[in-house]
Amino acid sequence: MIITAVKKKTILLSLLLVFIFLATIISPAAIYTVAKKDDEKKDYIKWVDFSPTFEALDATLSLDIKTHTEEGQTPISWIDVLAYLAAKYGGDFSHFKKSDLAKLTETLEKQNTTIDELGKDLKTYNYFKEAYGAVLNGFVGDYTIEVPDPDNPEQTVMEKRYGLRVFSPIAKGYSYSHFDDFGASRSYGYKRKHLGHDMMGSVGTPIIAIESGIVECIGWNQYGGWRIGIRSFDKKRYYYYAHLRKDHPYNDMYEGKIVTAGDVIGYLGMTGYSTKENVNNINTPHLHYGLQLIFNEETQKDGTNQIWINLYAITKLLEKNKSAVYRDDKEYYRKYEMFIDETEE
Repeated sequence: MIITAVKKKTILLSLLLVFIFLATIISPAAIYTVAKKDDEKKDYIKWVDFSPTFEALDATLSLDIKTHTEEGQTPISWIDVLAYLAAKYGGDFSHFKKSDLAKLTETLEKQNTTIDELGKDLKTYNYFKEAYGAVLNGFVGDYTIEVPDPDNPEQTVMEKRYGLRVFSPIAKGYSYSHFDDFGASRSYGYKRKHLGHDMMGSVGTPIIAIESGIVECIGWNQYGGWRIGIRSFDKKRYYYYAHLRKDHPYNDMYEGKIVTAGDVIGYLGMTGYSTKENVNNINTPHLHYGLQLIFNEETQKDGTNQIWINLYAITKLLEKNKSAVYRDDKEYYRKYEMFIDETEE
């Protein structure tokens, strides 16, 4: 069929009029909504059930350190091992046996292969590797730390090490008690689940930065009282420390400050459960600390799709590394400095 020039102009004019009409009835908000829905379809992790037991964390950490520090060993990442075992166990580490770890290392050596190669046929291996990596990246690696000089105990020297470079949130020399209370019921304000870990101790106990990062929020929250939020440098982990001490909750903390793992950031207390600032409304002095994972900034940081993990096993693991402190006037400070080259991460 031959279309004349007149007909072509008529068709083009009709299409233009249709476009103008649609533009008047479809608002920018509607277009934004469509775009937002498309964005929400992007694939990212929306839930993590971090279930490795202390025994599994301890055994795989030891393997990681051993293979990274002993001559003739092929370095093995504890994150890869945990992901592989999780894929084999269906995420249930109640099945963990040290013999399974021994069999895995034996297979790696005999077949001269990697965990990634062994895990490629396991449907959930990549998921667990990304999820567990979000929890544990930065926990282990190279660092330089100040230690007592063996030849002169009154002096210190800097020593390069490989190993656990995150700390217990309670300073060395201070006692506490705890139990697995993740998911327990809470009722203040509204009925909800406990999405952190409580460590019962004495008012004034120095609270330690678990991992290096940037102070993202500080101040009063009616649920957490005086609290601090610190984000890891890779942006995946948000640490929340709450119920800090009345009148003197912080040690020179402010938004944007860079803190190093092992620094004293504040003091244990019992503030919170009050809309009025600086009020003790918690019955038992304790530190509530939580770890939020963030794979998507827009929907997970402050949205309804937040991911908080059970920290009971990690808390037990962190007992291996406590920050020694000293008091200067009314503040406490770390006794030994530590340096991590974040450019290596």
